[in-house]
This record gives sequence, C-alpha cells and structure tokens, in this order.
Amino acid sequence: FINIYYSNMKFSKRLIKGKLIKRYKRFFTDINIKNKIITAHCPNTGSMMGLLGKNNDVWISKNNDPKRKLKYTLEIIKVKNNLVGVNTLLANKIVYEGLSNNLINEFKNSTSIKPEVYFNKDTRFDFLVNKNNQNYFIEVKNVTLFRNINTAEFPDAVTSRGSKHLITLIDAIKKGYKSYVIFLVQIQNIDNFKIAKDIDKDYYKNYLLAKKTGVQFLAYKCKIDPVEITIKKKLKIINE
Repeated sequence: FINIYYSNMKFSKRLIKGKLIKRYKRFFTDINIKNKIITAHCPNTGSMMGLLGKNNDVWISKNNDPKRKLKYTLEIIKVKNNLVGVNTLLANKIVYEGLSNNLINEFKNSTSIKPEVYFNKDTRFDFLVNKNNQNYFIEVKNVTLFRNINTAEFPDAVTSRGSKHLITLIDAIKKGYKSYVIFLVQIQNIDNFKIAKDIDKDYYKNYLLAKKTGVQFLAYKCKIDPVEITIKKKLKIINE
C-alpha cells in the first residue's frame, strides 16, 4: 500500500498495486492483487492503445461508498517503464489545480476560473477563465497514447466529439472569446506532443483549421507517480 495525498483529486488515501489481467466491456478491468482477482472500474472511454498488456503493473484506488458496485478504480498503468494516468475523470481536476496554482504559464494570475461553462445549449467547455478582462474558453483533452518513447499523441481513436469541440471553439473566437485546447499528457518522460493524424484524419483537419482561425493549442505533461499527479512542464507540439 502506498499513502497518497491529493489536492482536489478526490482519490482514496492509498493506492493498491497489482497486475493487469484484462480490460473488457470498456468499463471493467480484472486485476491480480497478491493472487486474488478483483474487478475494478476503468474510468477511460478511449481505446487505451498500447496500455493494456497483460501483467502490466497497475495502481488502483478503493472507494467504500455502499452505492458503488465496483469498489476499486483503475488509476495508473506502467508501460515501457513509464507511469501513465488513465483516469480521464481526473484530467479536469489536475488542470484546475494547475490553473489555480499558476502552473500553466499562459494563465498565470487569472482573475477567475469557472469549470463546466455552457457556450451554447449544445456545448459546454471545461473552463472559462478571465485574465486581464479577457474571457478564455479552455477545452481539456487527456492524453495517454505514446507509440514513440519520446512523443505523446492524441487521439487514440476516432473522436467526432473532439472535432465538434474544435469547430465550436472557432465559433467562440468569432463571438469575441479567446479559445484554447490543453492536451494534458499523463505520461512520464515525454518531451514532445503531436496530433495522431493517421488515427483520425478529420480531427487533424479540424485541428489545422482551428489553428488557422486562432485557437491556441498547448500540451503540458504531468509529474506522475503513485503519490501525486501534478502539471510539470510545457511540451513542444511537433506537427505545427
């Protein structure tokens, strides 16, 4: 057992280490803990490409809420000697903490940070930030894919929802907002980020269109270990 102290993270106080057996039906993972098999919730709807090798080390949290059918949640997987944060539900909490603690250079000393703000009746963005009397919409994308040991990529599967967000961020610019996408790289030892255009050509096309229209793209990697996950440093986006 490893003691864990999270600011704004809402993890249980300790993570339990085990070995991955398999993921199935998208939301279930079987995990071996000291020769006992338990089923944990997988809070990641992506393909999790490259992460699901049998016997990979994993860390899970335990929740004693009596209403929960699955008491355990998959949090971290170790792949190619890299720890990867796979709980996409934590991405916004990590970014909120980063915004609040001035860890994201572009938004240092913001006046206000509002999560989950509707732009129109169909779309809400992850954050509305005010800085120097300018409003910024921010959409967060959690990144867990790395096919090259040094480069993180997004997406890991076709994402029509991601393309929709890009198109709506363009609309926000036309209405006087500034628009940003933050790719939150929950992978250790990564120096670069790029769009995986071979996985989703439409997303790449919309990325180029959004960039041309003025949407700003940032990639920040996390310091990730079984004790804490925090934003560490900005990464270079290499398919500019």
